[in-house]
Amino acid sequence: MRTGRECGHGMGLMSERELNRVEVLSQVNQGRMTATTAANVLGLSRRQVHRLLKKFQTDGPAAIRHKARGRASNNRIDPAVREFAVTLVRENYIDFGPTFAAEKLHEDHGLKVSRETLRKWMQDAGIWLSRKQRRTFHQPRLRRECFGELIQIDGSDHHWFEDRGPSCTLLVFIDDATSTLMHLEFVTSESTFSYFGALEAYLHEHGRPVAFYSDKHTVFRVAQQGAKSGHGMTQFGRALNELNIEILCANSSQAKGRVERANRTLQDRLVKELRLAGISDIEAANAFLPTFMERYNAKFAKTPRCPDNLHRPLNTEPDRLADVLCWRDERYVGNQLAFSYDRQRIILAENEVTRGLPGRYVDSYEFPDGRLEFRWKGVSLPYSVFDKDQRVTHAAITENKRLGAVLEFIKEEQDKAPPKKRRAGKQRSRYKPNGRRNDGWNSLAARRAKEASKASQGCDI
Repeated sequence: MRTGRECGHGMGLMSERELNRVEVLSQVNQGRMTATTAANVLGLSRRQVHRLLKKFQTDGPAAIRHKARGRASNNRIDPAVREFAVTLVRENYIDFGPTFAAEKLHEDHGLKVSRETLRKWMQDAGIWLSRKQRRTFHQPRLRRECFGELIQIDGSDHHWFEDRGPSCTLLVFIDDATSTLMHLEFVTSESTFSYFGALEAYLHEHGRPVAFYSDKHTVFRVAQQGAKSGHGMTQFGRALNELNIEILCANSSQAKGRVERANRTLQDRLVKELRLAGISDIEAANAFLPTFMERYNAKFAKTPRCPDNLHRPLNTEPDRLADVLCWRDERYVGNQLAFSYDRQRIILAENEVTRGLPGRYVDSYEFPDGRLEFRWKGVSLPYSVFDKDQRVTHAAITENKRLGAVLEFIKEEQDKAPPKKRRAGKQRSRYKPNGRRNDGWNSLAARRAKEASKASQGCDI
């Protein structure tokens, strides 16, 4: 049996089914197969086989070809509509995917085209190239059953404003059970204080979840677990512990795939939405995010398997919450009621409380707004700063994930305080060679030889 798609005898291009029918009808016409057997082989009725056989005997194998082949479909879209859609995509949505571009054509231009049709048009026009599929095998993990049971968090550093502004970081909080975007916030970089601010907004809006799920960034996990100093917990982990919220760290990016896939979608959709809205700074972008989240969740959020909401009320006073969401540490007080903190010499004012503090540890509280407090058993201690050195804070150095934000901060500080001019002082004179070599003319042997020469000349006289 022939398997090619091209057949001679004037038949032109034929499908595999049509070639199979020609083979069977030829055998029936030659008497080597009955019409009943042919009907069973072709999956047709005996009457249909006789009808095809009559056409085969009259017009030859070409009569078996489908009569609609080569003709335009009755349901085809007008070529002018196709050209208009491709032009809109080329001018306004050149880097949009077919799904998102089809949505924008329908919402903004009233042109309704299916995404697969638009995908084919964009591929034919050279606008869209399909991503090469990479097969990866990871152990699947089912969603959590309840809303608020597990919240995945991550920071996505990206050129969110493209070339209209500097790159920044988007903090993403997403519910594992429903894929609902719980909180989005643009910040300069991933740091403890930026996560404190996002966490405070989350707690006021939704309450306390059961647990947060993150990567092993140093904001969430102590890098050196075997360190002899420290308490084995980061500042963010300490704050969650005081709020009775668990923190879990994933061993791989695939383990927290929910937020990773959301980041990839946001880096595509949100960037273009910000472009269409003409937004190019963090403040305007944060004001735009609630509207974007509402539309995003309406399209992509899922229904949880259990209807329970496991978020708990915050039940924390504002002052107490401020003491939790700050940088906390301890400092050892010396005999002079002084200690060092962040390149500063802190001197406690002498009073009834501080007189008994030498040899003890006091608690330090550094707040996001720059305020600094030192307390002993909850009592705030008055202090003064000696030789204050305005430099990058330890939080900015150790906790920033991105070097760019630190360098920008350093540059701002350098612009505020130019370096002090110092006197050069008295310069020491330097030896300048004259080009003459010491050939030993004043050595002891030379002097003795000179004296001997003079003595011999005296004797001759």
